[in-house]
Amino acid sequence: MQLNPKTREAYNLFHDGILALGRAEQQGIRVDVEYIEEKQAQLTKRIDWLYKRVEGTKFYHHWEHSQKGKVNIMSDAQLARFLYDVKKLKPIKLTPTKKGSTDEESLTQLNIPELNHILKIRKLKQLRDTFLEGFRREQVNGVMHPFYNLNLARTFRSSSDRPNFQNIPKRDHESMQICRKALYPRKGHQLLEIDFSGLEVRIAACYHKDPTMLAYINDPTTDMHRDMAEQLFKFKYDKAREDHYTLRQAAKNGFVFPQFYGDYFGNNAVDLACMWGGLPMDKWKPGDGIEFNDSQLANHLIDNKLSSLGLFTKHVQKIERDFWENRFPDYAAWKERWWQTYQKNGYIDLLTGFRCSGVMGRNDCINYPVQGAAFHCLLWCIIELDKIARLESWKTKLVGQIHDSILIDAHPEELEYVARVVKRVTCEDLPKAWPWISVPLDVDADLCAVDASWADKEKYEFK
Repeated sequence: MQLNPKTREAYNLFHDGILALGRAEQQGIRVDVEYIEEKQAQLTKRIDWLYKRVEGTKFYHHWEHSQKGKVNIMSDAQLARFLYDVKKLKPIKLTPTKKGSTDEESLTQLNIPELNHILKIRKLKQLRDTFLEGFRREQVNGVMHPFYNLNLARTFRSSSDRPNFQNIPKRDHESMQICRKALYPRKGHQLLEIDFSGLEVRIAACYHKDPTMLAYINDPTTDMHRDMAEQLFKFKYDKAREDHYTLRQAAKNGFVFPQFYGDYFGNNAVDLACMWGGLPMDKWKPGDGIEFNDSQLANHLIDNKLSSLGLFTKHVQKIERDFWENRFPDYAAWKERWWQTYQKNGYIDLLTGFRCSGVMGRNDCINYPVQGAAFHCLLWCIIELDKIARLESWKTKLVGQIHDSILIDAHPEELEYVARVVKRVTCEDLPKAWPWISVPLDVDADLCAVDASWADKEKYEFK
């Protein structure tokens, strides 16, 4: 097997990276223990109330009658048996073992009030027992020190534990607020969060060099997610309309990114129409779905001859074919070459010098090099910022790393200077250090007020 000439470079990155992350661990982040205990008590009351709501229903009594032993509404196995074997409901989707799924998407689509209560209980119990209790358990004298690992993920990304700082909810606004409300900077400081904009898409382009993708990245007036939303939902985008923005987000998270990571049109159609659009799984009628264009989404789609999930799925299938054959053909060709390279060699080499080997599926082969190299870009920046902070004796400290973002405990007097340095390191110094980065990089920032929690953040404009 031929050695990767960048192996030493890769080793040095992780060696320096674990030291920089170790200093962030040592610094830690302040935890409001009193808030956690009060919020846990509130969540317990909400959970108990929801339990009583479920236990007083015909749905629960039917379940209890059919169940050998005590009903456990948190048991996926019990719930699946009751829904699909006893009540004979048609599963929305199947698990890898061909059983009816009881995940959030499946239970939401069944549209049964008791299931909605069970989903709420699941969510609140996770907030209370996993996230908030994790913060409380791991803090020492009001400060917790999450661990960061560089030796566990097959993609050569980082992971976190005690507690898992990278798993704090972000998409669900209520969950994010509850968790982040417990986390604070040092007294007199403020939290600054730096987030790479579309980093994995940009790093993927450094591999496949698809001209259409490069045009999207290099021209800020273009918008790939807007274009796909218009094609998927058959409308003309108006950036001033919130309902149009919702469909743009649907296209981004329900089609574009899943397609990049190897998903297919069938799953995408259900996600777009039912999860994002609020439409039922079968035929649609006027009035169904989310509000759209001063009416409902179903009205708009019916007018465009898409009156059921089946018809919409065929529509998405055509768009998937167009997506890879016409919009991004070079990207599609790269994916095929990359898969063939792995089949021939038994490994794939990342642009950053790391080698992924062992048993991998097709999606693993096309995702690992992108996800790994994107994280390595972030890690390189963490190393450089840590180096500068120590050299210049900053009062500002790096305290965390979450996927594509860096969390900084900033001293107010240093804020503007630190922000300028961050912008330079991430967008200028990094591409100079790694010439294979052939696309422009960009970062966004959110800033919390002095002594405010991580939940209380607002957009920060670099000066």
